Amino acid sequence: MSNPRNSATVIGRLTKDPVVFNNQDGSKKVAFTLMADHNYTDSQGNRGADAVPVEAFVRATTNGIGPFASIHKGDLVAVNLKLRQDRYTKNGVEVFELKAVVEDITFLEPRSVTQARVNERVAAAEAQNQALQTQPAPAPVAAAAAPQPAVASAVHSEELPFS
Repeated sequence: MSNPRNSATVIGRLTKDPVVFNNQDGSKKVAFTLMADHNYTDSQGNRGADAVPVEAFVRATTNGIGPFASIHKGDLVAVNLKLRQDRYTKNGVEVFELKAVVEDITFLEPRSVTQARVNERVAAAEAQNQALQTQPAPAPVAAAAAPQPAVASAVHSEELPFS
């Protein structure tokens, strides 16, 4: 890390699989969100959590997306990050955005645990697909009948909210 005073470590579980964006120069941006538990409990004994959106950049010379190809929804990871402020103009207004940028990632669960979680998700998706394929096809919809002419009502104009 280039500046030890501008760094943090966040430990949490991924809320969903990482999203990959391709940049014009061939590099990639990987974005994901971690749920990080609070280190305290509230008056009811509940431990809250914060959603921490982070992004990582992968060089064009790297095959795929590097270590980020191995993380999936639910995985427990520790992410070392730095803070970066983006400044740009949007609709004539200057916008300042604080970003958490990944510098390093550490996997905190054995590969067998994370692979079992992925296998479980795949099996559930396959079962859902199988259930959808075995359902009978919906009955064809009959052709719509000719529209019926509007029926005049006996509403007086003073009863209408507009004139």
